[in-house]
Amino acid sequence: MSTRKPLTDLATHRVTNQPSPLENFNAFDTDRALHEGLKREAHGHGEDRARRLGEEVGSEQTIRSGHLANRYPPSLHSFDRFGQRIDEVEFHPAYHDLMRLGFRHQIHSIPWQDEPKAGQVIHAALIYLLTQAEAGVCCPLAMACAAVPSLKKQPELGAEWLPGILSDQYDSRSIPASEKKGLTIGMAMTEKQGGSDVRANTSQAVPVSAQGPGKEYLLTGHKWFCSAPMSDAFLTLAQSGGGLACFLVPRWLPDGSRNRFFIQRLKDKLGNRSNASAEVEYNDTLGFLVDQEGRGVSTILEMVDHTRLAAAAAGAGLMRAALAQAIHHASQRKAFGKLLIDQPLMQNVLADLALEVEAATALFLRIARGYDDSKRDAGAGLFRRIGTAVAKYWINKRTPAVVSEALECLGGAGYVEESVLPRLYREAPLNGIWEGSGNVVCLDVLRTLKKQPDSADAWLAEIEKARGIDSRVDCCVESIKRMLVSLTFDEQGARRMVEGLALCLQAILLIQYAPPAIADAFCATRLGNDWGHAFGTIPSGFRLDRIVERARPETL
Repeated sequence: MSTRKPLTDLATHRVTNQPSPLENFNAFDTDRALHEGLKREAHGHGEDRARRLGEEVGSEQTIRSGHLANRYPPSLHSFDRFGQRIDEVEFHPAYHDLMRLGFRHQIHSIPWQDEPKAGQVIHAALIYLLTQAEAGVCCPLAMACAAVPSLKKQPELGAEWLPGILSDQYDSRSIPASEKKGLTIGMAMTEKQGGSDVRANTSQAVPVSAQGPGKEYLLTGHKWFCSAPMSDAFLTLAQSGGGLACFLVPRWLPDGSRNRFFIQRLKDKLGNRSNASAEVEYNDTLGFLVDQEGRGVSTILEMVDHTRLAAAAAGAGLMRAALAQAIHHASQRKAFGKLLIDQPLMQNVLADLALEVEAATALFLRIARGYDDSKRDAGAGLFRRIGTAVAKYWINKRTPAVVSEALECLGGAGYVEESVLPRLYREAPLNGIWEGSGNVVCLDVLRTLKKQPDSADAWLAEIEKARGIDSRVDCCVESIKRMLVSLTFDEQGARRMVEGLALCLQAILLIQYAPPAIADAFCATRLGNDWGHAFGTIPSGFRLDRIVERARPETL
């Protein structure tokens, strides 16, 4: 589209009262909650990286790439023009531009680089930012990052694959991994009959000769969901003689020929349309055993644990993108004689949404620090083990409601594709499903608390830090403490428990670090009973203008 100023004086009317597009802004510098949170949780590291990415995310060019990548989704080419099987996925050039952007900023590799400190916090912050431009590319970037711990379990495989995975050069060519400048890793776990219950998988793996880690196996079976099927290799699960095992399945064989990796079809998804998801079949497909036979679930969970953190950050990013559009629109659109943003009821809605976004941002950044701290502190590892699931669950339960309300702030204009809100709305439920739906994640928290009681102690140690600051928080902390100490919870109440853990920690973080207007309004509504069932029901007496102003996306 032309960037020249359009005509506003038409033959039948003059076009007025139309907000300008939200573009050519720095998505990091204009996000106070992220800016302050990154400084706090990453101890001052990563700001330059986030600022550089934020500038690109807010640029007209990147915004346009996100639109095109969704307007022209990937297509499957099972055969070439001669009828020979190739199983390749074709993407619009804009998708590759966005992938190059992610690789260039090392979103997929920064936690595993030697130089950067607070790598997991920075990684999560960058995922949050890139999601605002286009969420589809965050899936393969997050999986490439998350595959590293699993591959490190098998040194020979790690030595072969990790240099390419950690490269900052994106290479979209469908050629053997040894010939590429950079590699991506996908995941194929679930099957029709089991879904999240991967122990019900029926795919079989038979050793080619010798058994054991790093050895060759032939896999046969069907995968109902394969994430990013254009990847260079996949972590997958199959039944072996020693039980369920994790394998690395390459797209190409060591001799340079194609592996027997057959893409049956691409999923026609609600959202995340720029990214491909597929059904695939293995038929004597070569795979390399990662770790030991029978340890497939624990090995793949190394990957899932990290992708759940990315899912939490991405959910917060979607909320931020929607809120930014709503505030920008309300700041320029007039109705009934004054700007929408100055009208009390709209201000209440925007402020309520801003509270949710700020709390989500503080939560995922704090959990991300648990990953970095766990390198030195066992208690931090226990804390983030629960915290990742809590953040993943709660942030993504709030995301669809936030995006829907933000869309409504634009009225009919928000319901058309050019506004970007429909794309965000379709994307909003994804991260609540990906890497374990709500029930699966909440039951995981329950099992962890029962199997590892020390994890409850780690959580209590974190929330006890805020005791005495605010009476409402004290009541919440005491309630959580009684529950965790007595372990009086069951599966039926798992969602209520996880919600309580999330809200308590969010309130504590805001009381400690956010401006009083933010913290007080959050505690009064989310911890008290003085809040309605919809956004925009903050009671009177709060400085809503200050809450909204803090979240304004325009250049500061």
